[in-house]
Amino acid sequence: MSIEIRQLQKHFGAFTALHGIDMAIEDGELIALLGPSGCGKTTLLRLIAGLETPDAGSIHLHGHDVTRLDARHRGVGFVFQHYALFRQMTVFENIAFGLRVRPPSSRPAEAALRAQVERFLDLVQLGALAQRYPDQLSGGQRQRVALARALIIEPKVLLLDEPFGALDAQVRRRLRRWLRHLHDELHVTTVLVTHDQDEALDVADRIVLIHQGQIEQVGSPQQLQDHPKNLFVSRFLGEINHLPARLCDGQLLLGNARWLAPEGSLLADGAVAVGVRPYDWQCGDQPGPDRLPATVTDARWLGGRYRVELDPDIVGGSPITAEWLPAQLPNHEPVSGDRLHLKPNRLALFAPA
Repeated sequence: MSIEIRQLQKHFGAFTALHGIDMAIEDGELIALLGPSGCGKTTLLRLIAGLETPDAGSIHLHGHDVTRLDARHRGVGFVFQHYALFRQMTVFENIAFGLRVRPPSSRPAEAALRAQVERFLDLVQLGALAQRYPDQLSGGQRQRVALARALIIEPKVLLLDEPFGALDAQVRRRLRRWLRHLHDELHVTTVLVTHDQDEALDVADRIVLIHQGQIEQVGSPQQLQDHPKNLFVSRFLGEINHLPARLCDGQLLLGNARWLAPEGSLLADGAVAVGVRPYDWQCGDQPGPDRLPATVTDARWLGGRYRVELDPDIVGGSPITAEWLPAQLPNHEPVSGDRLHLKPNRLALFAPA
């Protein structure tokens, strides 16, 4: 086990930032701490780094209790959102910094140091920019320098606090894929803090979804999207339609439609909420007992698929969003006023809000 956290608590005055967090991260995993602003994810990261001290609980890195250990002795690399590069140093010297400040007994000789820095310059694809200064680099290039500086000290754990938050959307997308490839090459246990669900889905082996200082659910991106444990998880991780229904003897009743409830549901008969992702709808132009009638209110072509808004025939039902490829539609492209009949390929079931 690379990181093990047991009953971790942190208070700031009367505010409780973390409520008894339990979490385990395997060696070589890339974990995303995901959640809304103020949920406690950065506090958790800073506790792992040793930049904050917990009020209760423990932190173990590679089997060693580091709860009270100084940050300098934890073997952790930390990358901040705003890079924190030394403006007066070249790219080469920024990356070399962590090696140069080691005690003489563990500091590499100059030739070995230069070879190591050059290796990391190539790794982050900045070899041609070694003698430039941070002000002469783009935001994405500065972030890669910060990552190389954190990695060159060979940390046991790499901690990333919103590392791409200051970059524009296109650069963020490019850098997060680069980060995933870099992680696969180096296999450093990595914890990434983000509030961007697409970023978490794109790079993480597992996602830890945090809300109000507590872990709501942990799992692979697919597990959290396909099997959310509650309404918060379903809403936060990807777009989803929520529809009011009644559960009765294993069937879901929505207006005149009848759907089978998912196997293993532990909810009692009565009012429930049904969740269906936009891409999980079947549609047809013929009614049926397992079809929910709905009227198209808007349809847009998004290059390869239609995004369709519909008004379902159920009391208190919110508008439905669906996405279909042309081959999934009956006979013609949808237009406002069309009547379609919907059935989910899969659905999730929750207690009502």
